[in-house]
Amino acid sequence: MEMIVYVISGLGADYKVLERLEFPEGFTVQFIPWLMPQRNETFESYTSRMAENIDDSKPFVLLGYSFGGILVQEIHRIKPAVKVIILASLRSGKEKSVLLKVGSYTGITRLIPEGLFKNESNYLYRYFRKLIASDHPRLNEYFTQRDPYYLKWSVENISRWNADPQDKVIQIMGDKDQVFPIKNCRPDFVIQGGTHLFPATKSREVNKILFSVLEKCKTLSI
Repeated sequence: MEMIVYVISGLGADYKVLERLEFPEGFTVQFIPWLMPQRNETFESYTSRMAENIDDSKPFVLLGYSFGGILVQEIHRIKPAVKVIILASLRSGKEKSVLLKVGSYTGITRLIPEGLFKNESNYLYRYFRKLIASDHPRLNEYFTQRDPYYLKWSVENISRWNADPQDKVIQIMGDKDQVFPIKNCRPDFVIQGGTHLFPATKSREVNKILFSVLEKCKTLSI
């Protein structure tokens, strides 16, 4: 039976960052584009809107990259998947970096002016670019969503996310990831030399893992 893999990319990320991923025979890939969050929309409401894209009348797999990995785990609570695969993402709120935990406890991310997300020359933009991989030649091509409200809303919700880990979640991390450092996580698979962009830069290693995990999904049911 053909199974759909629903894929959600990362914060501000175009699907080009995942273009080198390959999937076994018997799986159809469907990318779910990020919706624009409404003003003051809760993450729960947003998750429900994103989940409307998923047909849960038959078994499916969820795959998310970075912030998309957090989102697919929340969708999994609404529409359970056979397996949830997260790339360069967190499995629970306990895995957040000190910086994100401080943002969560203090609520300081709400105080960041939206205007700071408008100017590519500002410190905040340059800081996050450096964390991801500042010297990658296709970085601007991968991260194309620049709407200030969308970026601010996303940063706030990543900071606030404090969920507990769920069953059926497979976590793949890079050991050089500075956005979500591996030292805070216990991933199922580690990509050696992988930065936050490892789905693009280490696709061969990732594809081997995907084939192994997805082949097993063919015999599983929810």
